[in-house]
Amino acid sequence: MYSLEESERDCLNCGEKLAVVGKKLIRSEIKYIPAEISIVNIYEESYECRKCKKEGRPSIFNPYTPEPVLQHSYATASSVAWTMYQKFVQAVPLYRQEKEWKRMGFPISRATLSNWIMKTSEEWLNPVVEKLHEELLKEKYLHADETPVQVLNEEGKKNTTKSYMWVYSTSVNSEHGIRIFQYGSGRAGENAKNFLKGFNGYLHTDAYSGYGKVEDIKRCLCWAHVRRYFTDACPKDMKSPEATLPATGIAYCNQLFEWERKFKNLLPEERKSKRLEKEKPILEAFWSWAESSIKDVLPKSKIGTALKYAINHKEELETYLEDGNCVISNNIAENSIRPFTVGRKNWEFCGSPKGAKASACVYSLVETAKA
Repeated sequence: MYSLEESERDCLNCGEKLAVVGKKLIRSEIKYIPAEISIVNIYEESYECRKCKKEGRPSIFNPYTPEPVLQHSYATASSVAWTMYQKFVQAVPLYRQEKEWKRMGFPISRATLSNWIMKTSEEWLNPVVEKLHEELLKEKYLHADETPVQVLNEEGKKNTTKSYMWVYSTSVNSEHGIRIFQYGSGRAGENAKNFLKGFNGYLHTDAYSGYGKVEDIKRCLCWAHVRRYFTDACPKDMKSPEATLPATGIAYCNQLFEWERKFKNLLPEERKSKRLEKEKPILEAFWSWAESSIKDVLPKSKIGTALKYAINHKEELETYLEDGNCVISNNIAENSIRPFTVGRKNWEFCGSPKGAKASACVYSLVETAKA
């Protein structure tokens, strides 16, 4: 607020004192207030009953003092939350956070920061994720995807061996969005089978065979993957004869996605009916074209691979027609796992299986909060 000084409040015309008659907003500005670190010392008063002391009874009384976030640690909820936010939301690796803490005058080693994440995940956050897992299994429509991650110090494995981070997501129409990450030392389908034990519904995935081990489900495969295969088969010169087949495949896929955009706001039963009316004929034409075209291409060529991929998974690519709540792509799971892949580029690996499990725990809560 800018005001006239008392000495300036005289009318320039007649000399009378000026009176305040109002104020007006001139502009709005953004002010950045840097973070600061402070040490908070926790004290506890003790009280004594002098009478009980004289008579030999217990005489010292203390108030209730909250337990620390971690025993024998100066970590607080705010410092741990900030560390997690930096790593799992902003993708800032711990070695860079270590430098920032030092710059602010409170040097904390990356080993300590890592320990904060692992211990708070184990003691405080895992029970929340376990509850989310229970709720996830009650859903009828789920999405799943997986991506490699390097984890050091795994028992019986070289440090260069791939491990995997799996993500499981509720559908776009779910009342409560849930995203759960799970670390697995390998890519075996047993990971998905064990995690989804008790789930009975539609599972949207890519064509990875490991998901075939999950029992009591119907798989919905992703048409975005089909389109990607045809896109990869396109030559640099889209005017060349070699571009005809992949361009045709892409056109069929685009027709399906265009109808899906138009059906987005329909009720599930209406969407199912419209799909059978509008998309089923497109699918029939696509299969006829694909089965005819595959005879004229080299099996190991990119277009041959694209056609074979689609034809081999015809049944599961059409599963979405059964239920209006199913979708034709697995983009939800892929979008959920993307923040992990961005972070992985920066911090490169997990230092231990315990660290990988902690990462899965925190990513689960972060991405569920976004959902």
